[in-house]
Order: sequence, then structure tokens, then C-alpha cells
Amino acid sequence: MNNFFNLYRHGFIRAAVAIPEVRVADPAYNTSHTLELARKAASKKAILILFPELGISAYSNEDLFHQQALLEKVENEIRLLLRESAALDSIIIIGAPVMSESLLYNCALVLHRGHILGVVPKSYPPNYREFYEARQFRPATVASHSTITYCGQESVPFGADLLFRIKNIPSFTFAVEICEDLWVPVPPSSLASLSGATVIANLSASNITIGKAQHRHTLAAAQSARCLSAYLYSAAGHGESTTDLAWDGHALIYENGQLLAESTRFGLEPSITFADIDLDHLTQERLRQNTFAENARSLKNLAPKFRTVECEIKLTEGTLPLQREYPRFPYVPANAESRDKLCYEAYNIQVHSLIKRLLSSGMENIIIGVSGGLDSTQALMVAIKAVDLLGWSRERVRAYTMPGFATSARTKENAWRLIHALKVTGEELDIQDSCRLMLKNIGHSAAVGENHFDTTYENVQAGERTSHLFRLANLHRGLVLGTGDLSELALGWCTYGVGDHMSHYNVNAGIPKTLIQYLLRWLTSQKDTEESTRSVIHDILDTEISPELVPGEGNNTQPAQRTEDFIGPYELQDFNIYYTTRFGYRPSKIAFLAYSAWHDKSEGAWPDIPEKKRNEYSLAQIKHWLEIFTRRFFSSQFKRSVMPDGPKVGSGGSLSPRGDWRAPSDSEASPWLEDISQIPDSELGN
Repeated sequence: MNNFFNLYRHGFIRAAVAIPEVRVADPAYNTSHTLELARKAASKKAILILFPELGISAYSNEDLFHQQALLEKVENEIRLLLRESAALDSIIIIGAPVMSESLLYNCALVLHRGHILGVVPKSYPPNYREFYEARQFRPATVASHSTITYCGQESVPFGADLLFRIKNIPSFTFAVEICEDLWVPVPPSSLASLSGATVIANLSASNITIGKAQHRHTLAAAQSARCLSAYLYSAAGHGESTTDLAWDGHALIYENGQLLAESTRFGLEPSITFADIDLDHLTQERLRQNTFAENARSLKNLAPKFRTVECEIKLTEGTLPLQREYPRFPYVPANAESRDKLCYEAYNIQVHSLIKRLLSSGMENIIIGVSGGLDSTQALMVAIKAVDLLGWSRERVRAYTMPGFATSARTKENAWRLIHALKVTGEELDIQDSCRLMLKNIGHSAAVGENHFDTTYENVQAGERTSHLFRLANLHRGLVLGTGDLSELALGWCTYGVGDHMSHYNVNAGIPKTLIQYLLRWLTSQKDTEESTRSVIHDILDTEISPELVPGEGNNTQPAQRTEDFIGPYELQDFNIYYTTRFGYRPSKIAFLAYSAWHDKSEGAWPDIPEKKRNEYSLAQIKHWLEIFTRRFFSSQFKRSVMPDGPKVGSGGSLSPRGDWRAPSDSEASPWLEDISQIPDSELGN
């Protein structure tokens, strides 16, 4: 699989849950509709297609399941289905009553290219309230044989101990359970997942009552999260008997607790629900979560020994884009309500972490450099909330603006506007003279007026600012509050040691640049934020992100440098950071996801984040900035190895060597750069 634009190349599979119309006790009708939906799903390149419980006979037959004519017709129709579906590359999972050795089982049949790969009987037929399955069916545990002959095929694997492994798709092993099996305290899928299944398929009939649909969501979400798996769920729909029950035809596809796709309910027409499942996501989570493997080890003597059925699937060649949408801003929820909840939690994590550090250190003041930029503004807002909650005077927050050679009039003015609006102690320390003395002492040509704006020139300014802050902390018995964010740490965009890299405590260390922008917007919407503060924050948000270390030409009213010209767009680099550090994806997969998310800025593809300008990026741009990110990320690990304390904020992770991220300071980036070289430069279709 060499086509970059094919989802199967990047660890995905396309799965489908089909809800056909059925007729009770009419296997011929049900089989024809099953075959029709299977063909449609296969034409959309789904390689796993799930149907509801007992769908070939219909679920609601009651004692008709004991009728010989019905059982023989079911078997004959499955023979027809095997023959007619033999040309399909997909795996089809259907439900049917299967008799073996004079016992009847409620079964899932796994079919592929005319063969029955295995038959899985239901483990826990319910016999309470409206359910009387034990009247017709026997549980899987009573079977005394491990194979059966069915539809003329001999030695078909039979049992609830079957795993199905697709040999030519890495990490694709699935297991099957049936309806009530999910409702018990220890579902069969739990043990199957611990034995290697990454995908669980649940054939269900599941009549509908008020509130039951939400309960299905709860169970499927929790089971997929606990098992670090994908979970496919089908519930019977239109056509089942309504003598005493009703049916809503509900299809769900979850992945590690996240809902990927859901059908409409109560439809009169057949439906197919598709989702692209990320197998890499599941395997990477299992790789990291050592307790998953420990749980498997501790239960190995209690769990059944699973048998594995293997097969290969012919995969689609050529271009096959993702149907699944990946958020452009993985750290920022697209939904406004979810975004507000995240901002509330992130802000309070920062605030309460700082409170603990202030109390434990015994410091009497907070020392912070305020530049008129995003990061120092967020840190200052955290500081004032902390002192407010502690009952301290805001004057104990000592904010310093330290203009240098390239400080713009706009940022300097905004720094002072913010200081005044928040009523903290403010002071201005012009660092230009001390920087000139430093440049002179080390023999730098800029000391005599030459325009030699190199790294030394820039870092002298950054170092002077931090040096002043630490000495002010000594003078005022204060704690130097760091302001650098997660994005800057990942990209190495900070001056090591005596520079903006260092502080006593950094509340922004776990927050990427894209999230800081939304945190500030959220703060302006809070009722306790005064209008003067709200106004200056909006102006800061509209100011170009810049280190302000190299002077520009003109009236110096705007920053001369654009940070994103050097290190790339933060929105794209935060995407790269997330999928590199949180999931460990290879760069080519990250590029594929980025292209899927960012190549189209149409209305339908854009999340509900109205504050953001709608950019789009070509594959060539994505590849370029991904390479920049990779080189900077690995070469700057030495900075992260000695970074100050700061709280982990989001599930996207932290780069602290004491938290989520532990890496050598001197590793090579060769495998990652080699993978990037395999990414094409041209667009899809060009």
C-alpha cells in the first residue's frame, strides 16, 4: 500500500454498521436485503460490515425458532448469501439461529469471500423482564464442540473464544459479542481485548424504551475506553415484531471512548453507518498504558484461551481519502460549550497550581515580566486570580515591562494598559543600556552601532530580562512566574538558562499557543472581567506574535518580527505537536491527517471556532513545516530536560521530564526525517 492518499496506508480501516429492514420469519427477504446493504457498504470500501442480531431470521420470532422449516430456510439462505457475496472483499458479520447437536444457539457468523470464518454463539442469553431467550437458545458455555458443519462447510470454528486476525493489516484483530454480552459486569469483549482484539463487533437486537439509547451510548463508550478498542454496535430496526416491543434501528461506532459515527433512529429505510477507525491510535494507547498489559497478565489464568482465525483481505489500491474529520485544533474543542468547559478547567488548574506553589515556597510576591503579548498576559491573569483567592492585595503581583531595542509602541502601551487595568504593582525597566554594556563587554559589533542582529544580539536581551526578574525576586522576596507556553517548549523557541526558558514556576508550560488565545477570549467573556481589562486583552489578541528582539524600519508601532515566519504557523505546529507527543504517530501519518484537516477551508469542513481566520495549507506547506518542527523538536530536547516546574493541563500531554515526556537530550531525528522524505510534494490529483 504505497499511495500516500489512501487511508489504509496510514493505519486506518473503514467499518460499517448496516441496519436492514426485516420481515419476521422471512429469511429470503432478510437475506436479499442483507446482501444489498453488504454490496453498498463494500462499494464504499468498508472492509468490516456488521448486521444486527438474528437478522437473517429476524429477532422477534419467539417460539417460531423451534420450527424446523424456519431453521432449514435460514441455513439455505445463508448458503445463497455466501455464494452471492463471494466476490466482495469485505468481511460480513450476520446474525442467525444455528442448531448444532440438537441445541439451538443465537449466533454471529463471520463471512468472507464465500467462506464461514467462524461462528460465535451468544454467551449470555437474557431471561428477565421482556426477554425470554433462554426459552429458545442455549449459552455458548454449554457447547461441547469447538467446530461445526454448517452450510456444507466442515470444521467451521465455533465458540465464544474466537479472535479474527487480518494478516495483511497490522493490528487488525476483531472479536464478536452479541447484545446482552455487553450488559454483564465482565463482557466477553473485555477478555478478547486483553487477548489482542482491537475491534469489537456487537450484533444486537435491543428493543427501544425511553432512555435506553443513552444507556447504549454509555456502555459502548465505556467499553471502548476501558478496552482501548473500537466498538461497533448494531440494534434491530424497522420490521421486527411490535407485538409487545418497539425497535429504533440504532448503529454506533466508538473508538477509545470517542463517538465516531451514529445512525439516525426510528428510520423506515435501511441505513449504513460508516467510520474510519484508527488502529494506530488504539495500539499506541495500549503501548503507553502499561496497566492494560498488567491486567491481561493478572487474568491470564482466568480468561479463556482464545483461538485465532486468520485471513487476508484484498485492499483498495489508489486514492482513498478519509471520511473521518480530524479537528484542526486538537487542543481546542470546536463546540463552544465544550470549549468554555475546557477553558474553565485549564484556567483553574493554572490558578490552583500556582496557589500551592506560593504557599509551599513562602514567597510574598509574584514577579512577572509583562511584554504586551499573549503568554505574559495569560500568566498575569492567572496570577491575579491566585492572589484574589488567597485574599492577598493585588499589589503583591509585581509586573515589569522591560523595553528593549525592538519593543514596539503598541506592545509597550498594551503592557501598561493591562497593568493599570488589573491594579497590580507596575514598573518599567529599560534594558537597553545594560544590553549595550553586555554587548560591549563581550566584543559584539552591535555595541558600536553596527546592524549585526544575530542570535547573540537577541539572546542578550532575553537574558537581561530574566536576570532582572530573578534579582527583583531576591529584592522583594518573590517568585518569578514563567510565561513560556507548550508550543514554544516543543519548538525550542526560548532562550536557554538565563532567558525566557527559566523561572521559579511556569503556569503556561502545559498550554499550547492556540489554547492560550482561546483562554484569553474566554476570560474576556467572564462577568468579573472589567471592561478596561477586556479591551486591552482584545487588542493583545489582535497583535502580531513576535519576540521583538530585532528592530524594524519605520515608526516602530508594530512588532517588526513575525514568530511564525521562523517556526511556522502555530495552528499547524500545534497539530504536529499533539500527534507527535500524545500518540507517537510517524510524520507521514501526521501529514496525512493534517492534509485531511487543513487542505480545505470550506464552511462544511470548518469547526465552530469563529474567532480564527480560515487558513488552508497545501501538502507541500504541511511537509515543509513538519520538517521544521521535527528538526527543532529533537534538537531542543536539552531545554525541556531542565525546564522549571509547571502543571500538566490537558490530555494532550506535558513536555516536563518529570511528567509525560522523558527523552534523551542528544538523540537523533534521522528516522523521523527519513519518513518525512517519503511524503509527496504534490497535491491529491496533481
